[in-house]
Amino acid sequence: MKLEDIFESSPVITAVKDDCGLEHAMEKDCAIVFILYGTVCSISGIVDKVKEHGKLAIVHVDLILGLSSKEVAVDFIRENTRADGIISTRPGLVKRAMELGLIGGQRAFLIDSIALENTRKQLAAFQPDFMEIMPGMMPKILRQIREITSVLLVAGGLLSDKQDIMAAFQAGVDAVSTTKEDLWEV
Repeated sequence: MKLEDIFESSPVITAVKDDCGLEHAMEKDCAIVFILYGTVCSISGIVDKVKEHGKLAIVHVDLILGLSSKEVAVDFIRENTRADGIISTRPGLVKRAMELGLIGGQRAFLIDSIALENTRKQLAAFQPDFMEIMPGMMPKILRQIREITSVLLVAGGLLSDKQDIMAAFQAGVDAVSTTKEDLWEV
């Protein structure tokens, strides 16, 4: 199945930041889990749990303790886990993931106009499999990004209720990600 089809059938992505969230995500009817925690010692087991429940496992490599910010971190994930892909704020790591046949998700923090312009330039130069825009509760900015790219967009961060999620979808995103468990089944 193509990633856009998965986003269409399961547009709310569970993002987990601890073992408790992971356990709850396994009980939900979601197709993708963003893994936002772990260490080099535990990440394989975390990914295995996600895979055993038939879900795609996307590891945020920047948040895995013990991994460096070098491309070898992605090689480690590829060789030592069953992860389907990675998320990173570092374009080089995302490119490396895609070279290795993993899903590559670029995370962008849009904190000011400079970050927005840098994201526009980045999208013009490099097309990740998806881009996660943070914070995700900025419909006007999400709409501007949608107008300049066909890359799959995920809104994440600070989504606090169903209205935030609906506003993100109305702005043109393909999916939303949240650690807020009461929004996983919106």
